[in-house]
Amino acid sequence: MIPVAGLTALAVIDTNVWLDLFIFLDARAEPLRRALDAADGVQAVRSAPTDAELDAVLRRPRFALLQARAAAGLEYWRRTARDLAPGTSGAGAPWICRDPDDQKFLELAFAARASLLLTKDKALLALHRRATRDGLAILSPSDFGRRIADNRQSQGQRIVERVVAA
Repeated sequence: MIPVAGLTALAVIDTNVWLDLFIFLDARAEPLRRALDAADGVQAVRSAPTDAELDAVLRRPRFALLQARAAAGLEYWRRTARDLAPGTSGAGAPWICRDPDDQKFLELAFAARASLLLTKDKALLALHRRATRDGLAILSPSDFGRRIADNRQSQGQRIVERVVAA
């Protein structure tokens, strides 16, 4: 874990969750947005494969009318999500997803030593129990929000530690 102005939990955020944050403005993703904006909350990590997927999705015709929102979301992503060091291999994650298109998120989590993977994808969520034993909590944005709410009396490191450990 790399501290940024206090404790920061490294998190991989899948494409659909980013869309919820910036395109669909889903209220269930608001606790994540607040954690991303907090100096001692969550630091997103990204890689070339996750950047490529997000870029490809945002270029789809269904997002044409939302280009300003998409551009703002992409700018936020590039500004706030820490890029995995170029040349760092994303291969070798001990977890294998049933959907090969989602393996990139597990590879990034493993390479970055992330403690969180936020997703709504059932194939990734199915790996939660096994990944948790290895130090990676795979949570939906709703679960993340509930765990943060359950620990409102704590701040910073204690919140993140409880969310990951729960």
